[in-house]
Order: sequence, then C-alpha cells, then structure tokens
Amino acid sequence: PPAAGGREGGAREAARSGTLIPDARYPNFFSDVPLTDDYTFDRFIVGPTNGLAHAAALAVSEKPALSYNPLFLHGSVGLGKTHLLQATCRSLLDRRPDLRILYLSCETFANQFIQAVQSGDLKNFRYRYREVDVLVIDDIHFLANKERTQEEFFHTFNQLYHSRRQIILSSDSHPRDIPSMEERLVSRFKWGLVTEIEPPGFETRLQIVRAKSEQRGDRFPEDVCEFLANQITSNIREVEGAIYKVASLSELMHRPIDLALAREALRDSFSSSRRQVTIEAIVRIVTAHYGVKGVDLQSKKRSRSVAYPRQVCMFLARRLTDHSLVEIGGHFGGRDHTTVLYAVEKIDREVHVDAAVKERMDSLVREIRAS
Repeated sequence: PPAAGGREGGAREAARSGTLIPDARYPNFFSDVPLTDDYTFDRFIVGPTNGLAHAAALAVSEKPALSYNPLFLHGSVGLGKTHLLQATCRSLLDRRPDLRILYLSCETFANQFIQAVQSGDLKNFRYRYREVDVLVIDDIHFLANKERTQEEFFHTFNQLYHSRRQIILSSDSHPRDIPSMEERLVSRFKWGLVTEIEPPGFETRLQIVRAKSEQRGDRFPEDVCEFLANQITSNIREVEGAIYKVASLSELMHRPIDLALAREALRDSFSSSRRQVTIEAIVRIVTAHYGVKGVDLQSKKRSRSVAYPRQVCMFLARRLTDHSLVEIGGHFGGRDHTTVLYAVEKIDREVHVDAAVKERMDSLVREIRAS
C-alpha cells in the first residue's frame, strides 16, 4: 500500500521525502498534500476560459475511466488547475469511498522512483502506482529531461489505461510543448481530452472577487470589486492576495472597505506606468491607429468603423486605468456601465481566441505606456 506519513511540511517536503499523506476522512486516498476544503466544484467560478476544463473534470468525477481518459489540464500558474484536480478527487471519494486514489506532484513520483531504484524496491513502487483506481499527477511537465522516469511512467500509464483506470494530469504546457518529452508519452497524453485553462476575463474575475470576499466573511462594495477585477488580470492567486490586502488594511486601520482604501492597499502592487495612463492618452493612440476622430467616439455613431475603436478604448481604459465602468462611460458620450462592460467583455473574448487581436492590443498597450 502507499506509504503513510505526517501532514506537516506540506507538498514540498513530501515531494522531497517521497512521503504520501493518508486522509482520515478517506482511508483509500493518499496524497503528498492534504485536500483543501475550498477546492470543491461548488466553489469553482466557471467562465468562458475554463468552462470546458470544469465540465470535463465534473464528467470524470461522475464516470471515471469512461468519460475522458486521460484528462490533461494545462495552463499557467494560479488559474485553477489544482482546484479542479482536488475537486475531482473529493467528488470521486464522496461518490465512491472505496476507490483507491493517488494524488501527488510529478516531483513526488520521480523521487519515489529514484528511491525505489536505489533501494531495490521497484516491486512495491509499481504495486503502489499500478494497482490504484485513479492516478492524479500535478505538474507532469516535471518529467521533462528525465529519461528513466519517463520510461517508468510510460509503463505505469499503459497498465492503468488498459486496466480502465482513470488518469488525470496537469501541466503548465500542452503535451506537445513539454521539452524533451518522449513522443510516445505525448501521444498517450492526447488519447483522452487535452484542455487549456486560460486567464479569466473581466466578468469572471469580477465573480471571483465577489465570491472570494464573501468566503472571507466580507462583502466588498461593487466599485471595490470592479477595481480589483480590473487591476488583477494574471491569475486567481493574485486576486486572492489583493482581497487579503484590502481586508487586512481595513481591519488594522479600523476603516470601512471602500474604493479609497482598496487603492491605498494596492498602491505598491502596480507599476507607476499603469497609474499614469489616462483615458485621453488611450483615445489619442487608438484613434490614430484606427484612423478615426476622438469626437466620433463620443458621438452616437454606431457604425463598426467607429464602434469598434470605441470598444477598444473602453477595454484598454479598464485594463490600464483605475476608472470605474461609469467613469469610463462618461468619457465616451455618457454611455452607461452596461455598455462599457459589454465592450470590455467583447474585446477580452477576442483577445483570448484570436492571436492577431491579442498582438494588436499588446502593441497598443506598449505604445500607450510609452507615450
């Protein structure tokens, strides 16, 4: 059976030592880090950039080895891969407590393999990994450049797959982009479903801020939620960190949570170039790029040649300034916040699905910040 160990030290120490931690609630579940109570399907905020990954993980939790096998999730740090892995494990265990599940980092797998080779205990190592019902491995890209470990995982994968056992993997890259990964492994990783989790759009980030602040016992005012969702664009962990900063400053200073407090709490978190950007500068650069006049963007004209640059300005204003939706709308003919939100979400979706649009927006951002 999997080796048991204490809960102290966390995943990093467990990975170094090769220790797998038993969970008192689930006798057949072993991991190198305890399940986090917040990492459930109910607490996962679903949006356009993570919807497929969420749906696939949910399907696997309902029908392991029948829906998607293997399930391969990839994306940058802090976007929810670990949340979905743990939510899937918890849901499986709640439905089927008899399932034998291993959930661990690829580093732990590699270290346990090395220890087994050195101690001559490969038989027990292989029993541990090849006789489970579900194998969940985080950061499978750690296999890169490890030929012997890749060889071992190849045979582990084959036995589990052909025995109709569920395999779930996560990585920061698509299988084809993991350096020095054997082609036969890359091919097997793509046998099931490979799906990417991308950075959340503004509306999803806004939902995350609302949910995370409420989970802390605070209900942030809407303008504060919008401010945080606008400021943090990279990943969910940074959103959580920003919420913590705002709530902590409120508690320490005995001040209510408002927009002024939020700006104060995060004033050192962003570059001065971001704070100095004005809507006027954005309009000047965007109108020059699209060949329209600034007064047209403030008019009621709705032709695409005018409406699209206006939407781009609104998107960039949300991305590069601290202005609220209402304030941005005021700069463009007094349009209401729902119009601005629609524009922000529209361009945000295009950025995530069209590389040319992303490059164009990035180029505009660089030009605006340099102006």
